[in-house]
Amino acid sequence: MKITKQSTDASILAELGARLAALRLDRNMTQAQLAEEAGVSKRSVERLESGDTSPQLSGFIRVCRVLGIAERFDILVPESSPSPVQLLKLAGNKRRRASKPQPSDPPAKKWNWGDES
Repeated sequence: MKITKQSTDASILAELGARLAALRLDRNMTQAQLAEEAGVSKRSVERLESGDTSPQLSGFIRVCRVLGIAERFDILVPESSPSPVQLLKLAGNKRRRASKPQPSDPPAKKWNWGDES
């Protein structure tokens, strides 16, 4: 199954779990072996592979590290790079917070003949 933006959370979790299970089996590992190497419980591996919503992200990262796919997170969440104009504005400083939307100017009062005073 291809994961798209229309996919539900449950279907994405189920697909990721199935892919993790397939990678584990490709490496000829049991759930218990994977859990031991990753430093998580066997139940955590079971939950990840079933698409359960309760596993912790740290457990997911540990399992991915043991399966040799942790370096792929760079593709999933790429490092942001500012545009050249932003680089000039920042002058070497790192951006630390988002800015508030700038208020728009109030609409100018319509001028009518005789309002010169």
